[in-house]
Amino acid sequence: MIPSSYPSAQEMARLTARMLLEIKAVHFNSDEPFIFASGLPSPVYIDCRKLISYPRIRATLMDFLTVTVMRNAGFEAFDNIAGGETAGIPFAALVAERMALPMTYVRKKPKGYGRNARIEGAMTEGERVLLVEDLTTDGGSKLSFVDAIRETGASCGHTAVIFYYGIFPQTEKVLADHGVALHYLCTWWDVLAEARASGAFDEATMVEVEAFLTAPDAWREARAGK
Repeated sequence: MIPSSYPSAQEMARLTARMLLEIKAVHFNSDEPFIFASGLPSPVYIDCRKLISYPRIRATLMDFLTVTVMRNAGFEAFDNIAGGETAGIPFAALVAERMALPMTYVRKKPKGYGRNARIEGAMTEGERVLLVEDLTTDGGSKLSFVDAIRETGASCGHTAVIFYYGIFPQTEKVLADHGVALHYLCTWWDVLAEARASGAFDEATMVEVEAFLTAPDAWREARAGK
């Protein structure tokens, strides 16, 4: 179980950003942009999976995530904690332990043999399920997980992530239109502020990254023209 008193949301965001920078989960590279699964280039990349290898940091962030959800959604709002395959699974297990609730996980697609299940673990009709993942960009991947949960007869009106990109204005609307509220610890704007404060990257890189975060499509169009 976790203490009931924790820092403000703003302080948790700053500390989360600091921890992500400390373990080098944050990558900025404007000269050779990263390519996302969508095929689009980006000068920013974050690897929240690294957090599982740092016990003190992961424990602190899981405390932060748990108290954020309880503050926002309620202290007795859930019956089951579900992780999204695969990055969400360890974080769901850690949150479930803190909340003393059953843990399940949701496959991206049926496994194709045996029970052909998408839900692993015990999830029953009427349960109120919290979906936990490592991060969200535009919110789209969450909808499939939510639908799989709802197909069991359970409800899922909340998802919690460590990191939310915070640069695509449609994200929260996409989730809200699907009846899902988003809870998160920090965004790229928090990371940008902490990176500047700590001098983690040179100023030229920071300027390029800020240009991307402010207008991702315009940044990509400008680069395509070079």
